[in-house]
Amino acid sequence: MSMATAPASWPLAAAMAAADVDRHLLPLFLRPVLLHGVGAAAHLLLAIAVAGRLIFAAGSHPRKEPAARGAGFRWFRLAVRATWVLAASEVFFAAYSLLSWYLDGGTAWGEPDAVTDQADALSRAVAWLMLAAYLQLEYGRRGEDRFPAPLRLWWALFLLLSVLAVAVHAATILQYKLPVPARSWAYDAVSVLAGAVLLVAGFSSERRGVAGGSASEEPLLNGASENHTVDASMFTGAGFLSVLTFSWMGPLFAVGHSKTLDLDDVPDLDRADSVAGLLPTFKANLEAVTGDGAGGQKVTAFKLTRALVRTVWWHIALTSLYALIYSLAIYVGPFLIDSLVQYLNGDERYASKGKLLVVSFIAAKVFECFSQRHWFFRLQQVGIRTRSALVSVVYQKGLSLSSSSRQSRSSGEMINIISVDADRVGLFSWFMHDFWSVPLQVSMALFILYSTLGIASLAALGATVVVMLATVLPMRMQEKFQEKLMDCKDVRMKATSEILRNMRILKLQGWEMKFLSKIIHLRKTEESWLKKYLYTSTASTFVFWGAPTFVAVVTFGACLLLRIPLDSGKVLSALATFRVLQEPIYTLPDMVSMLIQTKVSLDRIASFLCLEELPMNAVQRLPSGNSDVAIEVSNGCFAWDTSSEVPTLNDLNFQARQGMRVAVCGTVGSGKSSLLSCILGEMPKLSGEVKTCGTMAYVSQSAWIQSGKIKDNILFGKEMDGEKYERVLESCSLKKDLEILPFGDETVIGERGINLSGGQKQRIQIARALYQDADIYLFDDPFSAVDAHTGSHLFKECLLGALGSKTVVYVTHQIEFLPAADLILVMKGGRIAQAGKYNEILGSGEELMELVGAHQDALTALDVIDVTNGGGEATSSSDAASLSRSLSSAEEKDKQNGKELDKVQSGQLVQEEEREKGRVGFWVYWKYLTLAYGGALVPVVLIAQTLFQVLQIASNYWMAWASPVSEDVEPLVGMSTLIYVFVALAGASSLCILVRALFLVTAAYKTATLLFDKMHMSIFRAPMSFFDSTPSGRILNRASTDQSDVDTNIADQMGQVAFSIIQLVGIIAVMSQVAWQVFVVFVPLSVACFWYQRYYIDTARELQRLVGVCKAPIIQHFAESITGSATIRSFGKESEFVSTNSHLMDAFSRPKFYNAAAREWLCFRLDTLSCLTFAFSLIFLISLPTGFIDPAIAGLAVTYGLNLNTLQTWVVWSMCYLENKIISVERILQYISIPEEPPLSMSGDKLPCNWPSEGEIQLHNLHVRYAPQLPFVLKGLTVTFPGAMKTGIVGRTGSGKSTLIQALFRIVDPTIGRILVDGVDICTIGLHDLRCRLSIIPQDPTMFEGTIRSNLDPLGEYNDNQIWEALDNCQLGDEVRRKDLKLDSPVIENGENWSVGQRQLVCLGRVILKRTKILVLDEATASVDTATDNLIQKTLRENFSEATVITIAHRITSVLDSDMVLLLDNGVAVEREKPAKLLEDKSSLFSKLVAEYTMRATHT
Repeated sequence: MSMATAPASWPLAAAMAAADVDRHLLPLFLRPVLLHGVGAAAHLLLAIAVAGRLIFAAGSHPRKEPAARGAGFRWFRLAVRATWVLAASEVFFAAYSLLSWYLDGGTAWGEPDAVTDQADALSRAVAWLMLAAYLQLEYGRRGEDRFPAPLRLWWALFLLLSVLAVAVHAATILQYKLPVPARSWAYDAVSVLAGAVLLVAGFSSERRGVAGGSASEEPLLNGASENHTVDASMFTGAGFLSVLTFSWMGPLFAVGHSKTLDLDDVPDLDRADSVAGLLPTFKANLEAVTGDGAGGQKVTAFKLTRALVRTVWWHIALTSLYALIYSLAIYVGPFLIDSLVQYLNGDERYASKGKLLVVSFIAAKVFECFSQRHWFFRLQQVGIRTRSALVSVVYQKGLSLSSSSRQSRSSGEMINIISVDADRVGLFSWFMHDFWSVPLQVSMALFILYSTLGIASLAALGATVVVMLATVLPMRMQEKFQEKLMDCKDVRMKATSEILRNMRILKLQGWEMKFLSKIIHLRKTEESWLKKYLYTSTASTFVFWGAPTFVAVVTFGACLLLRIPLDSGKVLSALATFRVLQEPIYTLPDMVSMLIQTKVSLDRIASFLCLEELPMNAVQRLPSGNSDVAIEVSNGCFAWDTSSEVPTLNDLNFQARQGMRVAVCGTVGSGKSSLLSCILGEMPKLSGEVKTCGTMAYVSQSAWIQSGKIKDNILFGKEMDGEKYERVLESCSLKKDLEILPFGDETVIGERGINLSGGQKQRIQIARALYQDADIYLFDDPFSAVDAHTGSHLFKECLLGALGSKTVVYVTHQIEFLPAADLILVMKGGRIAQAGKYNEILGSGEELMELVGAHQDALTALDVIDVTNGGGEATSSSDAASLSRSLSSAEEKDKQNGKELDKVQSGQLVQEEEREKGRVGFWVYWKYLTLAYGGALVPVVLIAQTLFQVLQIASNYWMAWASPVSEDVEPLVGMSTLIYVFVALAGASSLCILVRALFLVTAAYKTATLLFDKMHMSIFRAPMSFFDSTPSGRILNRASTDQSDVDTNIADQMGQVAFSIIQLVGIIAVMSQVAWQVFVVFVPLSVACFWYQRYYIDTARELQRLVGVCKAPIIQHFAESITGSATIRSFGKESEFVSTNSHLMDAFSRPKFYNAAAREWLCFRLDTLSCLTFAFSLIFLISLPTGFIDPAIAGLAVTYGLNLNTLQTWVVWSMCYLENKIISVERILQYISIPEEPPLSMSGDKLPCNWPSEGEIQLHNLHVRYAPQLPFVLKGLTVTFPGAMKTGIVGRTGSGKSTLIQALFRIVDPTIGRILVDGVDICTIGLHDLRCRLSIIPQDPTMFEGTIRSNLDPLGEYNDNQIWEALDNCQLGDEVRRKDLKLDSPVIENGENWSVGQRQLVCLGRVILKRTKILVLDEATASVDTATDNLIQKTLRENFSEATVITIAHRITSVLDSDMVLLLDNGVAVEREKPAKLLEDKSSLFSKLVAEYTMRATHT
C-alpha cells in the first residue's frame, strides 16, 4: 500500500503521504516505526511488570493507618491523579486511533508504521490503566510514604521518551519540511506535562520520606545534637525546585561567606550516605556475590565490583538517565546549525522557522545544563559512598587479620589501600557511564555527519576507529607503568612509615641522613616509572587533542576525493560535530587510564580482603560462670609460622582455675609471650585445645597507647564511674603523674604515647585493663618498665589487691614476684619445663634454680643492708617538692600573662592540625610555577597553547569563509585549495599541542621531584619536638596523597585553567566578529560569573581544606588499630573501634559531599548565565535583516557559541578546582618550612678525632622543657659525671631520667644552662659530631625491616667478624647461627619476628660495635630476665671498662655497682653520692628505694 492511502489515524504517515514524500528518505532515527516500536515495547514491559505485581504481591503488605502516613502522602495523591489523567488520555487516543482505522475500512495493516503506531497506542492505554489501578488499589492500600525505585525510574524514562518524541517531531518539521498534525503535538504536550508531574511527585516523596524516616526513626549517632538533625535535612528534606537548582546549599554558603568554616559548621550526612547506612548493605551484597558468609576468601576484583554496583544501583541507574539526556542534548546544536545558516541566508523554506530554531537551541542547552549538573553531583555521591564502604570493610578486615597475614602486609601497604586505592575506586564513578555514552555520542556524531556529508561520513568513522586503535599501545604501557608506580610507592610508604615510627632512635644514633638516602633511593626508582607514565600520557594527549583535527582532515579529504560539494552550512555542521566529538574522544584516554588504575586498585583491595583471618575457633570461649576452670590448654601445639617444621610452642598442658594467679617465667626467647598469645587465640593452633571461661583483659609487653586523652585511654569505651575510676588511678600509682601533667587526665597523649615515659605508658595500660573489670587478666611483663617502688606497689595493689579474686596470668622476669603465684610455669625452648608452686618446683629442676640463682647473685650486694621500716621524709625531698611548686606557679603566671583563658588548650603537646585560612596565597602558585627551571617553561607552554587556539580558529574561519553559502553560489577558491589550506593550518595546530604537552610534563616532573626532595629533607632535619607533636598520619598524608596530586594532577589542572581561558577569549573574539553587541550582555554576565566564583570559593576552599585535615585521622586511627589489634581483640572492643572508624569516615565524607554540591551549585548558575549570553546572541542574529551579515561567519559564531556555556563554566570551575587542589602544594610547602634542628656538623673548628677522650660530662643549671607552652621537666640540674666512671640515675617514673638523656643527645636543647663534654659546650658543635661520638641503648628496643646485618650496622662500617664478635658478646651469636641465612636472616617490620628481649640484645650489639667513650643505658635490660641481665652487665663491664657509662634502671641491682648514683625527683637532683655512702644514710631516698626492692625480694 502506498503512503497516499495511509489513514489519518497515523499522523506522521498521513503527513508524509500528503507531502508526497517517501518515508525511506527519513533516517531510521526519525522514522515513526522506530519511535512507536520503542514506545510499544516499553509499555508492554510495564504492563507485564504491573500485572505480575498485582497477582503475586496482593495482600502481602499490611495496611498502614492513615495517622501513620508521612509527608509523602500528598505527593502520592498527586501522582495517582496524574496517572489517571494520563490513562484517560491514552484510552482516548487509542480509541480515536481504532475508530479512524474502522472508518478507513481496516486498511493499512500491511504497513510497518501503521502496525507499530496502533500497537503503541493500545499498549500505552493498557499499561497506564493497569498502573493507575495498581497505585489506587494495591499501593494506596499500603499507605507508604515513598514510591518504589523502579516506578520512579519508569517515570523518568517515560518523560525522556516523551521529550524524544517532541525532538523527533521538531526535527521532522525543520529538517525535512514535513508538517506534524495538531493531534501529535497535543499528545506530546500531555505526555511531557504528565511525565514531569510524576517525576516531581516521585522524587519529592523520596526526599520527604527519607527526611521523615531519619528524623523520627533513626537514633542520633555520635552524640549529634538536635541542630545537627536539622542540618542533616538540608539536602534530605529539600523541595523539588531546591534540589533541581541546588538552592538547598544556600545556608551553608551564607555561613561560609561570613566566617571561616569549621567542621562543626558542616551539616551531617543523610543516613544513606553515612557508613551506618551503607556498610550493612555492602557487606550483605559482598557475601551474596562471593557465596561465602564467613569472610572473603573468594573475593575478586569482579565480585567486589558487583557488590559495589548492587549497593549503589539506584544512583547508577539515575545517573545513566542523566547521561543519556545530556548525550542527546549536546547534539541538537550541530544537527540544527545547517538550518540556521540557511535561514540567515534567506532560504524561503526556513522563512518562518527562525523562532522555532532559537527555541530548539535554547531548550537543548537547558536540558544539557540540568542533566549534566545532576549527573555530576550524583556521580560524586556514588564516589563518596563507594569510598566509605571500601575503607570500612578494609578496616574491619585489618582488625581480624591473622599474624601471618599481618606480617605479609606492611602498615605502609595497608595505609595505601585506604588512602590511595579506595580513593581511586571512588573517583572511577566519574567514568562509569563512558563505556556506553562514548559509543552513543560517536554514533550520533556519525549520524549527523551522514545526514550532511553522505558517504564521506564513513571516512570519519574510519578515522575515529584509527584514533581509538592508536590508543591501545600507550594504554597498555600506561597500565604497566601504573602498576610499577604503585608497587614502588608501597615500598616507599612502608619505609617512610617505619622511619617515622622510629625517628627518635635514628636521631639518637645519628642515622637519619642514611635513612633519608634510603627513601630518596626508593623515590628515584618510583620516579623512573613516574617519568615513563607521564611521557606516555603525553603521547596519549597528543593523539587525542589531534584526533578531532585528524578526523576533520580525513572527512573533508574524502569529500574532495568523492567530489561531494561542500557549502558553509554543511561545513559548519561538520565542524560543530567534530567539536562536540572532542568530548568523547578526550574522555576516552582518561576513561581507559582510569579503568586501568581502578582495576589495579580493585585487585589490591580484593587481594587484601582474601588474606587469612584469625581463626575464630582457635579458642573455645565460654561465658562467665559456666566453669570453675578459667583457662585450660590440653596437648597444645602452636606456631607463628604454620609451614615451619619446628613449632613455637609444643606439648602445652596446664589448667588455671577461677581466681588463680599463674606466673610465667623463663629466659629470653623461651616462649613466654607466645604462651599468652595462644590463650588469646592470636597464635595459629596446630593441634590441641584451648578453653577460656569469662571476659578477658590483656596488657602487652610493648605498651600500646592510643592518641587522645589519658582518660579516654583508661575508660576504653566504658562509661565513667567516678568512684571506680579513682580506685583504678590509686591502684596504678597514676595520681601523682596526673598532678604533674598540665591538664591531668585531660592531657592529650601524642602518637604511640610519645609524651609519656615508658613506665607511665605501662601503668595507663594496666589501668585500662583494671577498669574493664574482666574475669581473666593476662599481663606480659608490664613491671619491667617501672621502678622498683612502683613495681611493688602495682603488684601489691593490682595483682594481689584489686585483682585478688580474678584469674591472673602474668609473665615476669622479677623472681621476687613468683612466690605469690598459685602456679608457676617455667618456659624453656617453647615447652613448659616446670610447673607448680614456688617451693614445690624450686628444687625439682635446674630451670627455675638458674633464674633464682642469678637473682640471688644480684642481691649479694645488698646483704649488708639492715632492712628497716620507719624513718621520716628526707628534707631534700620536701625541698624538691617546694621547688617544683614554686616553678609551676611561676610558669602558670607566665602562661596567663597576655593570654586569653580560652587558649588554655595550647598547653597540649599534640595540637589540632594546622590549616591555612582564607584564600590560597599567590605565593603558592608562584612558588609552584617557578620551582622548575625558574619558570622558564611556563611561557613556552602558554605560547604553544595560544598558537594552537589561533590556528584552530583560523582553520575553521577559513572553511566557513571559503565555502559557498549554498550549492548554487560560485565558490571563492577551488575545492583542493580549500582542503590543502585547512590541512596545513590543522597540522600546525597539532604540532603546537605536541610541544605544549612535552614541556608541560617536563615542568610537572621536575617540580614534583623538587617538592618531594625538599619536603623530605625538611622533615628529616626537623627537631624531635615536631615528631612528638605531629601524628605520623599527617606526615604520611603529605607523602602519599598530596605528593600523588603533585605528581600527576596539579600541573595538568594548572594547564587546564590557562588553556580554557585562552579558548574562552578565542570564542568571544569569534562571536564579536558577528555581533559586537554581545558584549553588552557578556560583560555584566561575566562580572556576575566571577562574583559567584568569589562567593563560592570562600566556602569551597575551606571545605577542601577540611577534607585534607579530616583524612589524616582516618589513616592514623587505622595505623594505630592495626598495631594494637591484639589488644583490641582481647578486650572484645572491635565493634567500638569500627564505630570510631565509621565516625571518622563520616567526618571526612561530610565536607567532601558538600564540596561536591557546592561545585554543582556554582556550575548550575554559571551554565544559566552562559545560556543567557547564547540566547541573546541567537535572538540578535535572527532579528537582523537578511543579508545584513555573512551567514557563514554568523554560523561560525553560533558554532563556537554552542561551547560557550561549557567553556565559561569550565574556566571558573577549573579555577576553583585548582584552588582546591593547590592546597596539596600549600600543605607540602608548609612542611618544607618546618624549623630545622641545629646543623649536623660545624664548618668551623674541627673536633679532635678522639673527642671525647676523657668522657667527663658537666651539667650547669640545666632547665629543659619539650615545648614553650609546656612546664619544665628538668629544673636547674648542676651535676658532673666524671670520665671513665659508671653513674646510675634512679628515680620514680616521670622524674626526668629519660629527659636528661635526651638533653645530652640534644634531642631537646636546654632552655637555660649548658652541658659540657670534655669542656666542649655540646650546643656549639654539630648534631652528628655529637651523636656519632656517643652510644645509647634506648628504652624502647627498635629493629628495622631488613636483615640482622643491616640492623647492627646500618652504615656498613664493620666487617662480618666484628659483627659476629658483637653478637657473641650480646648473647645472640648462637641464636643467629641457628638461622639458615645467618647474618642475612630477615627482620620483618618492627622486628616482630624477634622477641622484645632479643631486640634489646640487638641494640646492645650496636653499641658494642660502635665502642664510644660515653655509653648511655636507658632501661636497657628492662625486657630481659635477671640471668641475661647479669650477663649483659658483665659484657658491658668488659667492653666499656674505660668508658663513661650512664645507666638508667628500674632494677636497683643494675646501679649498685656504679661509682656514683644520681637520684632525680620531679626534675631536680635530690641526691648524688656513691651508692655505699647513700646506703649508710638510712634517711636517704636511695636507701629507701633499695629497702623497698630488698623487701620485695626477700618477702617472696
